[in-house]
Amino acid sequence: MSTIFQAPADFFALTGKQLGISDWLTIDQQRINLFAEATGDHQWIHVDPQRAKTGPFGDCIAHGYLSLALANLFMPQVMRFKNLKMGINYGCDLVRFPAPVKVGSRVRGVCDLLRTDPLGDDGVQAVVRVTVEIEGSDKPGCVVDTVSRYFFS
Repeated sequence: MSTIFQAPADFFALTGKQLGISDWLTIDQQRINLFAEATGDHQWIHVDPQRAKTGPFGDCIAHGYLSLALANLFMPQVMRFKNLKMGINYGCDLVRFPAPVKVGSRVRGVCDLLRTDPLGDDGVQAVVRVTVEIEGSDKPGCVVDTVSRYFFS
């Protein structure tokens, strides 16, 4: 399910509501290794399956920042735009990693529109909470309040 935004007013009308839920994504070792290469974070809990089996999580886990970066994958599945001139990632108000995301886990993003502020006549600043749920877990892998700015024609 996705929500379509055509103007700032659409954001104001949906403030405080759930915008939708993304598709499930399996976190495989290749994705974790690619993230390690991109960031230079090769800590054994992420990239050494043999050692990780005897570690605190019993398997390799995704980097916390990989879980955070998935917001950029999940939000476009949930939020679609018409008449958009430009969208900008402005920052984050909150980032937490309540539970480790083990290799082989399936995750998805739940997006809730927390706050909106007008930016002139054609823009809006939106705070969207993306909760990265882990299938079968009571705790999410990541909770992030993203701050984005959208400008419409």
